Amino acid sequence: MPDLFHTLLKYDLGHLRIMAGLWGLELESNQADSAAEELASAILDPEPVRETLEILKPEVSSALKLLTASNGKMEWGLLERKLGEVREMGAGKRDRERPHLHPISSAESLFYYGFLARAFFDTEKGAQEFGYMPEDLLELIKLELLEGHEIAESVKQEALGRPATPVEKAVEIPSSDFILDDATTYLAALRIGRPNFQYDPQLTALLTTAGLLKKDAPQTEKIKAFLESTRNDALQLLVQAWHTSQTFDELRLIPSLLCEGEWKNQPLVTREFMMDLANVIPENKWWSISAFVRAMKEKFPDFQRPAGDYDSWFIKRQSDGQYLRGFAYWDQIDGALIKHFIYTLHWLGMADLAAPESGKEATAFRVAAFNAQRAIPGGKIGVTSNGKIIISRFFSRAVRYQIARFCEWEEMKGDDYQYQVTARALSHAKEQGLQAAQLLALLVKHTQSAVPPPLVKALKQWEAHGTEARVKPLLVLRVTKPEIMEELRKSKAEKFLAEILSPTAVVIKSGAEAKILSALAELGLLAEVEQ
Repeated sequence: MPDLFHTLLKYDLGHLRIMAGLWGLELESNQADSAAEELASAILDPEPVRETLEILKPEVSSALKLLTASNGKMEWGLLERKLGEVREMGAGKRDRERPHLHPISSAESLFYYGFLARAFFDTEKGAQEFGYMPEDLLELIKLELLEGHEIAESVKQEALGRPATPVEKAVEIPSSDFILDDATTYLAALRIGRPNFQYDPQLTALLTTAGLLKKDAPQTEKIKAFLESTRNDALQLLVQAWHTSQTFDELRLIPSLLCEGEWKNQPLVTREFMMDLANVIPENKWWSISAFVRAMKEKFPDFQRPAGDYDSWFIKRQSDGQYLRGFAYWDQIDGALIKHFIYTLHWLGMADLAAPESGKEATAFRVAAFNAQRAIPGGKIGVTSNGKIIISRFFSRAVRYQIARFCEWEEMKGDDYQYQVTARALSHAKEQGLQAAQLLALLVKHTQSAVPPPLVKALKQWEAHGTEARVKPLLVLRVTKPEIMEELRKSKAEKFLAEILSPTAVVIKSGAEAKILSALAELGLLAEVEQ
């Protein structure tokens, strides 16, 4: 930050004289540059600093301590929300209205005393406007305020918010490594082009940033290494990819929001800031989500906004398409991002959640360090004679990924995935270059040869002959006498008839029901279609 002398060089002579008067000093120089040098030299002395601190109003003194505790620097938008407005006015208006005698805020008092100036500084988010205390003056203030003790304590970062109440943490929702199983299922669905599968944008973004997907295409070698690694190593890979990603953008993944336009945010910088705040919370201590969000709004409202900009980001509400611009929508955007960040920690196995009742929105969270020694229960695989395969989520993910490519998928039950071997699924697998013999080899290997003989026979038969039996719905016309059937076959409706099943039954071609009914009516017969 600039020192006092270079800060004073920005001001005209009238401003410097106002400042000197507040400090009880008289300037001899009539030139702004020399007056700035004279004033800086007079102020930077422990005695006038000590005397000036003693005469400050309590609210101004508190504001000075807060600025000092922030290491003498605060984003301008945040500073004005916490310490009040500093009116902008030219020299003429200033000299007429004399705002230093009747300041409208603590910030304005600090400004005319010279404890506060404003300037743009380069940051990781680009150039931002800050309120700052001249660096050499800051060092003097730190020494004078309670000999540094009060500042030292206030500089220490405290956990934002408060512990959760018994109601907020009533129903615990433990974290898990279920994300690994979801990722396995997701990658298998992508590999086989499974129709109607609900692809998750957040999981897609995570797998992409981890290098397992590239433009939604599975990366075979990296997926193989991921699936064959231990659960702990695989989870650590995803956590690390998320933690360091510059492209995984939590803000744009919030389901309730739609982000439009070319504006850019900095998700990595924001994520690191929120991680630092989360890491201050006592480990394994339940913490109130709402109180944490409120404290963020009070102390760090611009945590993701360059220079406190609430107007240039085009974000609208998903439910009704309304644009949310301005600080008034902080809770719906910035507050929602904080909650989404907490849910992401839970999703990655890094935090537990809790709610007042089962099925209600989470109201508390508990941060825990990533545990590389997490205990994993053993998993099993079972196969039935009718071709059903049941695989525990704790069984080899690589094996489940392969088996899923050969089978129809059924609903999961508890910790078990369920698959069904069918001719249709085998045909689809064959189109991808897979063979039924490969599925049989997988099952034999991982069940210790406990594959039921009927399934072994069925897979071998299908490999040799393909589908030997088919079940399909048909439209069948049944009449009471063979003579009616013969008469119908001689009519113009004959072209709508297919396979003869018996002297009184025939298959009707698809979509020909109305034609057949019309033909029967012409023969003097009224027919009905059974539902």
